[in-house]
Amino acid sequence: MVRLAVLPPDFAEALRRIPMPAFEPAPWITPPPLSEARVALVSTAGIHRASDRPFDAGATDYRIIPDDVAAADMQMSHVSVNFDRSGFQQDVNTIFPLELLHELAASGEIGSVARWHYSLMGATDPSEMQQSAEAIGRLLNGDGVTAALLAPV
Repeated sequence: MVRLAVLPPDFAEALRRIPMPAFEPAPWITPPPLSEARVALVSTAGIHRASDRPFDAGATDYRIIPDDVAAADMQMSHVSVNFDRSGFQQDVNTIFPLELLHELAASGEIGSVARWHYSLMGATDPSEMQQSAEAIGRLLNGDGVTAALLAPV
């Protein structure tokens, strides 16, 4: 992620003015041990399947990515000009480590991998994301997910 100090001053100031939402404490739950957890990926890389609609600037929606997606079918439509795509271009697992999750499941470090994973556009005002976050939470719950690997990009 680029530092504010290296951005054009107007752009950096606009980012500084984005209010940070306050979140009320949530009830604590005790998750299962990782060796029993069903894990999903949630990314802010603006990544999606080639057949999906690309993300627009400031997008507040999300894309659903099936667990059996081929790495060659993944595209990134993150709109920031400051975003370095070189890692993604070399290996999608740098921003969406699905292969690693499967390795962890195969070795018994995690219980299983979810059937569905989720991607959002980063660099979006968090206060505009609540509806999508709640929808993703319901979908994760419906898939029996007990842990999510957050991949902020």
